[in-house]
Amino acid sequence: MKADLIIKNAKIFTANTSNLRATALVVKDGKFVYVGNEAGLSTYEGEILDLGGRFVMPGIIDSHVHVTTSIGFAYMDPGQYIICSSKKEAMDFMAGEIKKNPGLKRYRFILERKYLKGEDITMEDLDAICPDAELLILEGEGHSVWVNSKVLDRHGITDDTPSPVPELSYYVHKDGHVTGNAFESSGWKLLFDDLNVTDEQIDAELQRWIDYSIHDGVSAVFDAGYPEGDELHERVYERLCELDKQGRLPVYIDGSIALTDPRKMKEVVEEVKRFNKKFNTEHLRVHTFKVFMDGTLRIETAAQVTPYVDTNKTGATTFSKEQVAEVLKLLNEAGLDFHAHTVGEKASRTVLDGVELARKELGDNFRVKLTCAHLEVQDDVDLERFAKLGVTANYTPWWHAGCTGGNPYELWCSLLGEERAGKMYRCKTMWNTGANVTFSSDNIVYGDFLSWSPYLGMEIGMTRYITDKTKAPEIAKVVKEFPSPKEKMSIEEMILGYTINGAKQLGIEAAKGSIAVGKDADFLVFDTDLLTAEHVGFSRNKPRDVYFCGKKVN
Repeated sequence: MKADLIIKNAKIFTANTSNLRATALVVKDGKFVYVGNEAGLSTYEGEILDLGGRFVMPGIIDSHVHVTTSIGFAYMDPGQYIICSSKKEAMDFMAGEIKKNPGLKRYRFILERKYLKGEDITMEDLDAICPDAELLILEGEGHSVWVNSKVLDRHGITDDTPSPVPELSYYVHKDGHVTGNAFESSGWKLLFDDLNVTDEQIDAELQRWIDYSIHDGVSAVFDAGYPEGDELHERVYERLCELDKQGRLPVYIDGSIALTDPRKMKEVVEEVKRFNKKFNTEHLRVHTFKVFMDGTLRIETAAQVTPYVDTNKTGATTFSKEQVAEVLKLLNEAGLDFHAHTVGEKASRTVLDGVELARKELGDNFRVKLTCAHLEVQDDVDLERFAKLGVTANYTPWWHAGCTGGNPYELWCSLLGEERAGKMYRCKTMWNTGANVTFSSDNIVYGDFLSWSPYLGMEIGMTRYITDKTKAPEIAKVVKEFPSPKEKMSIEEMILGYTINGAKQLGIEAAKGSIAVGKDADFLVFDTDLLTAEHVGFSRNKPRDVYFCGKKVN
């Protein structure tokens, strides 16, 4: 048989669990037509590439990223980052910057809540230093904002404006009045407004992301939506379609629409249906309803079964289990899938409970692919339920060293108590239950793409800490191993989670995720044998050659 490419003398990790190792492969018309040893190459003729024992693996699948949200952040100036030791220092810094730059329509800053040391910033504080223009401060984690009265007035937010989800997405009140502090999606709508972005600017940023993906060998991603940015989200997908038609989009994108307000459940399902019809090119398909079931740990919007230690609150979920079941039935009827942001133990439990209800009613007719993402805290009794209910467990492994600066373990202990903090990020325990475990980078800003790297995720997934040898953002540097050591993954498990398991999550396992006959010839060639490479510093590995559908793209 005439072939396009014949590779021999390679060390191939196929990610095909029925045959994990091979030494040779053959590509024809963008597909693998042979995977095995050199003895089987005798029936093929064509270009032969002797890899001299180099390591080969499938293309990476990043199962939770934010392609479209990152475009918003690229052209929405979040402002200057404030480093301070008190609320007064923060206020003085902002007042000084406003004085140095008078007459602007709006001013924006970024501030870590920890710098306030228990104090809070109010609308009155901000009005005092900025009475004539809009002022917004984005909390460092990106899940809450502080604004002055000018911002609230423009958005029509008053003391009587209802919060989308009390205890999760809400406007803070004191003595019956809004304070200017807004959490989760109630704040995002204040952040992502008034964006004037051209098609050329969108294309430029998308090209940066495509170049990064080729550089790291990321052949497919799940785009986890653009909360409260529907117009730009759709425009970015339109540009991706155009790039695909021009042959400039080599990365497969599995898209979604994100829900933050439970009152819009049926509306968002209809939007996913519309997007599913509108966006269906070779490298872009939209078929997933994404919901923010809860928030984050640091601002205690992640929903818990056991209360937070310092406040005795548990947070709230966007949906009840009955509402989860309701949306799953709608998605099942439409042939669509479900993906949930679930940081706290109550969030994932509510999803699992809803899946149980839907499966009980629909029986063998249930066909929705389900994913719970992040899973920072999980209750023991829920771990076995993922495999039983067919729910994918998606983790963001570069977080598994804590990655908050300083001593993350002490922070989590102060919020969760020592026992629960010592049982965070339980990906290995989940893996051992037989659940489909996948890995992702979950980034909302392109930047220098350091934290997007799957090799950073692999390193921390294996080590649970970051050292000076780790190629990671400076803000992520930690000083010691994060518990528990028993949650460390092997390199084989990390690769499977970033390849075939990711393909199963996205429903593309028939075409991608492993080096197997009939699948797209997405594969990476490394000078280093990843199976034996040092775990510390593993993040510095990069593919020498990147092939998508049999074509070398780097």
